[in-house]
Amino acid sequence: MRSFISIDVGALETLVELERDMEKTGASLKLVEPENIHLTLKFLGEIKESMVPEIEDAMRGAVDGVEPFKFAIRGMGAFPGTGYMRVVWVGAEDNGEMKSISGSINDALRRYRFKKEAFKPHITLARVRSAAGKEELLSLMERNRDRNFGEVAVDSIKLKKSELKREGPVYSTVREVRL
Repeated sequence: MRSFISIDVGALETLVELERDMEKTGASLKLVEPENIHLTLKFLGEIKESMVPEIEDAMRGAVDGVEPFKFAIRGMGAFPGTGYMRVVWVGAEDNGEMKSISGSINDALRRYRFKKEAFKPHITLARVRSAAGKEELLSLMERNRDRNFGEVAVDSIKLKKSELKREGPVYSTVREVRL
């Protein structure tokens, strides 16, 4: 099953509003469905269901001693950059909790040959399909470069399954580990 470990954000009104503004630019985008908005702590890719207990153990170890916390959603940008955009994101800022959790998960899962990845806290809002409407999208990004979109309270992390369907991905929670 295709999977990842995340913090659910959901249909936060300011982000839904931003997605509507992105649509109005005329840019060629595939927006993330509001109910699917999340922050990925670790992308796992294809895993066997038999690995779920080990992954859950890694998640538990990563949040051991971590109290519930909040992170701010601030700023807007693109990967790999504004010259060539593939992903449009908003930033996520906390006091280091997410980086610590992600690092612990990475370390714990290395023994199972999961690739260690650098963690840049962000929330993907759209994938860019083509350069159409790029100037209008860049203008929107510039206007929102430093904008504060609100806060998210974190009291759990989740192992999610991603089923790719014609209408878009369908995410379901396989395991939830509370802080």
